[in-house]
Amino acid sequence: MPVAVAVPVLAQSQAPPAPTAGGGQLILAALLGILAVVLLISWLQVHPFLALIAGSAVVGIVGGLGAAKTIKSFTLGTGATLGTVGVLVALGAMIGGLLTDSGGANSVVEAVTSRVGPRTLPWAMAGVAALIGIPLFFEVGVVLLVPIVLLVATRAKLPVLAVGIPALAGLSVLHGFIPPHPGPLAAISSLKADLGLVLLFGIVAAIPTVIVAGPLFARVVTRWVPMEAPSDRDIPATVGAVDGGSGADVEARRHGDTRQGDTPDGDTRFGDKPGTATPQSPRLAEREGRRVSAGSAVIVVLTPVVLMLLRAIAEIALPSGNPIRGALDVIGDPTVALLAGVVLGMVLLGLPSGMDRKGLTDSVGGALPGIAGILLIVGAGGGFKQVLVDAGVGTLIGNWASAINLSPLLLGWLVAAGIRVATGSATVATITAAGIVAPLAAGLSPATVALLALAIGAGSLFFSHVNDAGFWLVKQYFGLTVGQTIKSWSLMETIISVFGLLMVLLLAAFV
Repeated sequence: MPVAVAVPVLAQSQAPPAPTAGGGQLILAALLGILAVVLLISWLQVHPFLALIAGSAVVGIVGGLGAAKTIKSFTLGTGATLGTVGVLVALGAMIGGLLTDSGGANSVVEAVTSRVGPRTLPWAMAGVAALIGIPLFFEVGVVLLVPIVLLVATRAKLPVLAVGIPALAGLSVLHGFIPPHPGPLAAISSLKADLGLVLLFGIVAAIPTVIVAGPLFARVVTRWVPMEAPSDRDIPATVGAVDGGSGADVEARRHGDTRQGDTPDGDTRFGDKPGTATPQSPRLAEREGRRVSAGSAVIVVLTPVVLMLLRAIAEIALPSGNPIRGALDVIGDPTVALLAGVVLGMVLLGLPSGMDRKGLTDSVGGALPGIAGILLIVGAGGGFKQVLVDAGVGTLIGNWASAINLSPLLLGWLVAAGIRVATGSATVATITAAGIVAPLAAGLSPATVALLALAIGAGSLFFSHVNDAGFWLVKQYFGLTVGQTIKSWSLMETIISVFGLLMVLLLAAFV
C-alpha cells in the first residue's frame, strides 16, 4: 500500500469527529463560513489569510464548537498543513528561482521553438509551458513566456492566441494538477493522499488535458478572437523573457515602481498590467554570454518528478521489505526529491551560468519572499479545513453523499468549482473542498484518494472570470478586451476543469 505524505497526529485520527450540533445547524455554519470567506475576499477585498481566519471563526461559533476549541482546532490545522506543505513549496520555489536566474528556462524555450515549424509551434509551446510549469508558479511562467509567445507568433506569422493559448494551458494544468504547486499539495495533505500516486495520475490526466485545452482549442479560439501578432518593436521586454530576467526580478519589480498589483486571492497569480521594458538583472548582465544548456534545465526539472514516480511505482510493484523499494522510499520522498532538484540546480544551472556562492544563495533565497503570502493562505486554509472537520461538517456531508450515492470524485469537483467561481481563487477552492470531503477519503483506496485530490484540483480551475487576478493578467498581457478574455482564457480554464474531471473518472474506472 502506498505511503501517504506524513501528517501530524491530529489529521490522522481514526474515527471522524462526532457532529457538535444538529445537521441543520452544521450546514448553516458551513454555508455562513464559506459565505464569509467569499464576501470578504470578493467584495471587501480582504486578504485571503484574514478571510479564512474569519470564516473559521464563523464555522466554529455557529457550529457549536465553541471559541476555545475553534482556536485550538484552527491553530493545529494550520500547523499540520504548513508542516506537510510549506517545505515542499519552498523547495519547489527554489528550483524555479534557479531555473529563471540562470537562464535555463529561456534555453528550454529557445531550444524547442527554434527547431519546429509554424504548424507544430502550438504543440511545442504547450509542451514547453508544461515542462517549465512544474517548478514555476503560474504568474512567473506567464512573465517568462509571454514575450516568447509574442516573438514566436510574429516571426512565424501566426495569430497570437494560436501560440498563447497552448502556453497558458500548459501552465494552468500544471498549476492545478501537479505537486509541488500549493493547491495540489494542500489537497494531498488534507486527504492524506499519496503524493507519488497523485503525481503519476496527474501526469496521465494532464497530458491529454493540455492537448485538448491547448493546441486543439487554440484552433477554435483564433476564429473567435482573431488577434494578429505585434511587430517586433511592440513586444514588451518583459522580465524573464528574451532579456534574461530572473525570478528575483519578478519579485523586485512587483514591489518596486513597476508593481503590477497583488492578486486579491493570493493564488500565485499576480499582476494586472503588462510588464514594462526594464534592464537586465545585474547578476545576469555580469554573466552575459554564459548560457546554460536546455538539457541541464530539463534534468533539473524532471529529476524530482522521476524520483517521486519511481517511489510510487516501487510501492505498487515491489513487496514491503524489498531493499530496492526501501531505497526508493527514501530518495523518492517528496522532500528528498525536491532537495535533490535544488542541489542539481545549483550544480547544473547556477555554477555554469557564472553564479558564485553568494549568487547561488541570492537565487534560492530570492525565491522565498514571494511565497510567504501563499504559505500563510495555505496554512489558514488548513486551519479552516480542520475547524470544518472538528465541528463534524465533513462527517455530515460524507453521510449525505453516501445516502444519495454521489461519487466522492464528483462531489469534490462540484464543491471546488463552486468556491472557485465565487472567490476566484483556485487555492482557496482546493483547500476548502478538500476539507469538506476529507471524511470520505477515509474509506477509499489509496488510488481513489489520489484521484479525489485531482478531481478537486480540476474543479478549482473552473471558469476564471473577473474576480480572478489571473483573468486580468492574461487580459492585459495579451491586449484583450474583457469579452475576448472570457471567450479565450475563461473558456480554456473551463475546458481544463471539465476535461480534467472526465480524465479522473476514466482513470477511476481502471483503478
